[in-house]
Amino acid sequence: MNRFIIYFLVSLVIISSFQCARRSLPTGGFKDTLAPIMINASPKMNTVFFDKEKITITFDEYIKLVDLTKQLIISPPLEFSNYKVKPEGTVSKRIQIELMDSLLDNTTYTFNFGESIIDNNEGNKLPFFNYAFSTGAVIDSLEIKGKIIDAYERITDTYTSIYLYPVDSTFTDSTVFLEKPFYATSTLDSIIYHFKNLRPDTYQIIAMKDIGGNYLFDQNVDKIGFIEETVTLPGDSLVNFRIFKEVPNLFWSRPFFINKNKIGFGYFGEPDPSAIEVQSIVPSNFRFLINKNRKTDTLNFWFRGSEIDSLKFGIKEKDTTKTYTIQLKDIEPDSLVISAITKNSIELIDSFKIQSSLPLVKINMDLIKIIGLDSLEVPFRAYLDKNYDQLALTFDPLPNDNYKIEFYPEALIDFWGRANDRLKYSVKTRPISDYGNIFLQILREDKSPFILELVDLNSKIVRRYDKINDLDYYEFKYLLPGKYLFRFIRDKNGNKKWDTGNYLKKIQPEMVYYSTDTIDLRANWDINQQLKIPSEIVTISGIDSIKVLNK
Repeated sequence: MNRFIIYFLVSLVIISSFQCARRSLPTGGFKDTLAPIMINASPKMNTVFFDKEKITITFDEYIKLVDLTKQLIISPPLEFSNYKVKPEGTVSKRIQIELMDSLLDNTTYTFNFGESIIDNNEGNKLPFFNYAFSTGAVIDSLEIKGKIIDAYERITDTYTSIYLYPVDSTFTDSTVFLEKPFYATSTLDSIIYHFKNLRPDTYQIIAMKDIGGNYLFDQNVDKIGFIEETVTLPGDSLVNFRIFKEVPNLFWSRPFFINKNKIGFGYFGEPDPSAIEVQSIVPSNFRFLINKNRKTDTLNFWFRGSEIDSLKFGIKEKDTTKTYTIQLKDIEPDSLVISAITKNSIELIDSFKIQSSLPLVKINMDLIKIIGLDSLEVPFRAYLDKNYDQLALTFDPLPNDNYKIEFYPEALIDFWGRANDRLKYSVKTRPISDYGNIFLQILREDKSPFILELVDLNSKIVRRYDKINDLDYYEFKYLLPGKYLFRFIRDKNGNKKWDTGNYLKKIQPEMVYYSTDTIDLRANWDINQQLKIPSEIVTISGIDSIKVLNK
C-alpha cells in the first residue's frame, strides 16, 4: 500500500478518536418552574391534641428560607425566643420548627410562611404555605379576609399587619397599645389579607403598618385602620380598612440655647406656640417672636431687648406645665441673609419668592421694583408668610418675557430693625406654546365642601382649589407638560385641609378619591376632563370602602 495512503488512514483514525473523546455542553432540557411540594409533615398537618416540641416538614427537593423574619406570621403570636426555625442560611429538604415554651390550651396555631420557601436551584416560590395544628380537640376553621387601602396616599404600602383581639372583660381600647393580639396575619407583598383557622368569638379587628414589628400600636410611627363595630364569628367575614397616620400627641423636648438672640424648642407632634410662656421677669423692652424651623421639628424663639443672663420658660403639655431655665451665652447671632427661591425662570401662574434667614416684620413696598422687558414698572402685590421667613411677589407676567426684580436698601426689615442691602434678580417666562391646559367638570350630587388638587405622580400638589363654584367647573391653565392626577378630598368640617383619624376617639379620616387614569398633558394641548364623585359611601362590615374617580 502506498505510504501516503497509510499515513492518511492513521491520521483519520487519530482525529476521529479526539472527536469522540471531546466533551460538549449538554443541550439542556425544560427549565424547572414548579414550586417545592410538601411530601410529609410530622406531626401531620391539622393535628389535634398537639403536644410535641418539634415539627418537621419535608419537601420533594432542596429548599431555602428567604426573608423569614418578615414573611413568617405565627398566629397566635409567639415570642422570637420561644421558637426556632431551620434551615437558616443553608439548604435542606426539611423545615424544622422547635417549640421552646408551652402553648395555650384548646388553641389552633398556624405558621404562615408567606413566600419565604423557595427551591434552591431555580428560586421557584411556594406561596403562602401554611402549617396548622391544635392543642385541643378541633381545628378552628373560620375565616376573615379583606383589603387594605391607604386613606390618603394613592399607593398603599405592602406588608400591612392585621390583628384580632378577643373582646372579653379585660379588653379596652388601650389594649392595642399594651398587649399583643391573639391572632395576627399580614398582606405580605399585596394589599389583601386572609385570616384562617379562627375560632368562634367576638373580636376587635385592626390593621396596622407595624413599623417596629412588636405587635403594639406606636402612635408616633405606625399607621392604623379600624372599624367601630366588633366582628363576630361565625358571621362577619369581609372587612376592608383605610389605614392612616394619626397626628401624634404633642411632646416637647428640653429647650436649648442657640445664640444670644435665639432658643430652640424641639417637639414631636403638632406644635402649639402658645404653650410656651416666658416666666422670667424681663426688661420692659423685651420682645419675642416664634416661628417654625422649616428643616427640623423645632420652634425658633427669637428675642430682643436689654441684656439678660437667663430665661425661664413654662411649657404646657397635657395637664402639666414643665419649667426650664436657659442660661444665655455671648454667642453672636445669625446675620440677615436673603436668597431667592424662584431662580432664573418664573411660570405664568406663579409668584416670585425669596426667603430670609431671620424673621421679617416689615416690607417697604415703595422700595421694591419689578421692571419688564419694555423698561416699564410692573404692578405687584407682596405677601409675607405667616412664618415670617418667606416673601412672595405676585404679578401678571407675560409669556416669553424678561423681568428684573430689585429690592432697594431697607425694603426688608427684620425683627431687630436691621435691613437688607441692595438685591437684584432676573427671571424670564416661557412662550405660551410650552404650556398645556386642563379643564375639569366635577359631577356630584351633594354640594358639601371639598378640596380639589392636581398632583403629579409623586403626589406633589401642582394646583389647588378649596372654594366651591356653582358650576363645579375648574380651569388648570398654563401647566407644564407632564403626567397628572386629580385628588378630591371631602372636607367634612370645611377647614380647608385633610383631617386624619384617631383610633381612641373613633374618628375616621376624611375620604380621599384619586382619578383612575393618568392625564398625559403635552405642550400646546387642551384637555377636557370629567370626574364623577360617588354620592354615597358603600360600607362593608362597618368600614368605608374606597371609591375612585371616574373619568
